[in-house]
Amino acid sequence: MGSKKIVIVGGVAGGASAAARARRLSEESEIILFERGPHVSFANCGLPYYIGREIAEEQDLYVQTPQGLKNRFNLDVRVRTEVVAIDREAKEVEARNLDTGATYKTSYDALILSPGASPLKPPIPGIDRPGHFVIRNVPDTLALDAWLASKTVKKAVIVGGGYIGLEMAEQLHRRGIHVSIAEVLPQVMNSIDMDMAVWLHEELALNGVDLYLGDGVASFAEPNDGEHALASVVILKSRKRLPADVVILGLGVRPEADLAKKAGLEIGKLGGIRVNEKLQTSDPHIWAVGDVIEVRHAVTGEWCHIPLAGPANRQGRMAADIILGKDVKYEGTWGTGILRLFNITAGGTGANEKMLEKAGIPYQTVFLHPLNHAGYYPGATRLTLKVLFSPETGKLLGAQVVGENGVDKRIDVLATALKAGMTMDELAQVELSYAPPFGSAKDPVNLAGMIAENVMAGDISLVQWHEVEDYDPDKILLLDVRQPEERAKGYIPGSINIPLPELRRHLNELPKDKEIVAYCLVGQRSYYACRILLQNGFKARNLTGAFLTYAKATGDNKEE
Repeated sequence: MGSKKIVIVGGVAGGASAAARARRLSEESEIILFERGPHVSFANCGLPYYIGREIAEEQDLYVQTPQGLKNRFNLDVRVRTEVVAIDREAKEVEARNLDTGATYKTSYDALILSPGASPLKPPIPGIDRPGHFVIRNVPDTLALDAWLASKTVKKAVIVGGGYIGLEMAEQLHRRGIHVSIAEVLPQVMNSIDMDMAVWLHEELALNGVDLYLGDGVASFAEPNDGEHALASVVILKSRKRLPADVVILGLGVRPEADLAKKAGLEIGKLGGIRVNEKLQTSDPHIWAVGDVIEVRHAVTGEWCHIPLAGPANRQGRMAADIILGKDVKYEGTWGTGILRLFNITAGGTGANEKMLEKAGIPYQTVFLHPLNHAGYYPGATRLTLKVLFSPETGKLLGAQVVGENGVDKRIDVLATALKAGMTMDELAQVELSYAPPFGSAKDPVNLAGMIAENVMAGDISLVQWHEVEDYDPDKILLLDVRQPEERAKGYIPGSINIPLPELRRHLNELPKDKEIVAYCLVGQRSYYACRILLQNGFKARNLTGAFLTYAKATGDNKEE
């Protein structure tokens, strides 16, 4: 592999991975890692769980220490040292020791930038009041923990409903604190679509979390008389006032690209460093990895900023490979992510509907609600899957899964299928492990492929939940094929009820000059109904996801 002087700016996921991989490939290379903070490698994604004490000890947050990296990999790790400038012509960086203020220059053969991303703090009046916290690193987390330990904190307001906001809501709730979330968007967890996020909204409500959607923060103010609050009063744009003993700012992150920008490197429209498939910046001697970069989305081809630990680790490893002579390339980011929220889990991979629409990519959607394992084995719970695929080729484009158990398994299988470029008919044929405690003979992933297979073959046509909200009764008949006792718990307004076992006896009562849209609870019985209708000369389509998807997405659960 040869010998090179490799300088890395920033540790944690991308930088530390690059340093360790470079040493494994080249014992002769000089490897210097600069880290502005006090910790070179810590469990960034574990920080909220320390607040809730699921991670009990602070020491458990530290993945590696400078001395540990020195002992194991012979790395020159310099913490509390900030790289303040890059001289591209001289191939040098200027570093400042934050404890002494001393500056010095270091040359490089290859430079890797991994400074990460910083929490957004927009200029909202009062945003810097005491008792307001961001969660990016260990010192941030310890500062919040100290506030909670030293004050009588009863009310927390979380601004932002992304990963950090939701994880912090769960963990503060574990500490007996009442939590409110204010989110400017109409849903939490914007990486999934609204019709899947509604399950998270429901879970938050079930656990006593107050959720304010579509309502951004206007300001943070001193509490009035009677508004007992240790931190501030969060004033929403709707003028609602939320007294808070602590405020968590989870407004997203921005790439820390200022160093690269000052050095004249290309910066993208999203504020991140632009890199090519070799993770090189616009300077061929400088690479960039992790939360600071913009990459191509592997499904849409659009530039994106996806700050996740998994891609950052792989990018760091790959940058070291490329610098030391391996012929590899970064194929893009799929954005696979997962979240636990109280008793449910939500995950997604690939493109969601919003992304596909923005990119102008045609897609078809299927919803299904299978059990996570064999129904006859005790403890089965329902999953909700949303799978997006190309109507022309059947190629998988993205997937989202929500449920109590088995979400991670399905998301990981779907992410693997996505990386492999699989089609839905191939997904139907994937051979997955089966025993009653773990799955079903037809796994939910297989079922998604089979439904899409039927659509591609023309055996069934689908209707989406939003297409029946304002249907024309002169052209469409809504047919509920559930049993009357099921229908009594909720139904789609305007629909008629003929239970599936009775359908064949009532065919002569149904119109052939209208399209019949059938639905049941989850879509299986209504699929059977559609096959009966189609083979008897009727025009019929199935409501994908059926009443369960419709009711959750619309909140429209009419009762007789």
